[in-house]
Amino acid sequence: MIVPWLCLLLMCISARNLWVASANDKNTEHWVGTWACSPQLTDPSSEPPSPGFADSTLRQIVHVSVGGAKIRVRFSNEFGRTALTIASAHVAKAAEGGTIHTETDRPLTFAGQPSVTIPSGALMYSDPLEFQLPALSDLAVTIHLKDADGITTHAGSRATSYLVSGDAVSALELPSAQKVDHWYFLNGVDVSVRGAPESVVILGDSITDGRNSTTNGNGRWPDDLARRLGANKHTANVGVLNEGIGGNRLLHDGLGPSALSRLDRDVLAQTAVHWLVVFEGVNDIGTCKNPCDLDAIANDIIAAYQQMILRAHSHDILVYGATITPFGESHYASSEAERARQTVNRWIRTSGRFDAVIDFDAVTRDSNNPSQLSVQADSGDHLHPADVGYRIMADSINLQLFAK
Repeated sequence: MIVPWLCLLLMCISARNLWVASANDKNTEHWVGTWACSPQLTDPSSEPPSPGFADSTLRQIVHVSVGGAKIRVRFSNEFGRTALTIASAHVAKAAEGGTIHTETDRPLTFAGQPSVTIPSGALMYSDPLEFQLPALSDLAVTIHLKDADGITTHAGSRATSYLVSGDAVSALELPSAQKVDHWYFLNGVDVSVRGAPESVVILGDSITDGRNSTTNGNGRWPDDLARRLGANKHTANVGVLNEGIGGNRLLHDGLGPSALSRLDRDVLAQTAVHWLVVFEGVNDIGTCKNPCDLDAIANDIIAAYQQMILRAHSHDILVYGATITPFGESHYASSEAERARQTVNRWIRTSGRFDAVIDFDAVTRDSNNPSQLSVQADSGDHLHPADVGYRIMADSINLQLFAK
């Protein structure tokens, strides 16, 4: 039997330990993902322009979410047929038109070395680097490449990259650069911050990837969400990782690996993930043409959601389901497709399997014709929102979903 005074003593010791742990945690540095993209195999539409990647410099610009005092950069050779050698890599705060603030230019190292060779199918982090990276800022990552066979890309960058011959990793500007709106080999950026930061991964398709948003405008709905989170003191340390791929499907590969097959790579392996938003399914429905059973596709989509929830929950990740937005009058439209969309959305809203629901359908649909996007949201193709539509989506999200 434990006497009362001993119980009180144990309670006091436990409370003190919790306070000390909490105080220490606020002063401890932790890594969190601030930017990411999903690797794809380069196809003819996303091949690099001349001079290609034989003795050339590639400068790429990324818009981060949270800031920090240290960074590390991740590169991917996911689809390389041979090892990829990065002869040198630099980071700097980006300025306009592919220029950099040269006073911030710093070299990256890999296990203390200025170059790295990444095996086929692998990825590699740089060493941690002291670098004051502001939240919601643009980071330039410039690499010198010797050659690349089988190129890993992210086709829908909505950001311009710059390619020149030779070694120009520290150049202020690249005036003769070829411009291309794709990312290559660049896979993620982490920052080190004090406290206990966490990230939200958004697994999606072209609507998450920002199709029809303004190039270099950072107008994707995850960008708008990052701005809202950063302006709220309760969510300012939440990183936003956009893992959208244009044309992506839950069940089958397309322009990129299926969402089910890339869950481990693009979600579970990210840094400090605490939340997952699943916004997939429109392409599974829209590409189901005769002969194809849309009722069976709807059931398969629901089964895929359940698998994602199970796998994420096993890693203590909360999973939020986003309803599929309208696509009436688009090339995906049919009465059968609309029925399948409604079936899936009804399950998202009412099954209770997701930890929360983000109802994008409700805020983007035309109130007079719910199968179609509203005039305010529609970019004109009746499937993808425009900048304003993406902002409507982000503004509808309850930030309490991401507050401690």
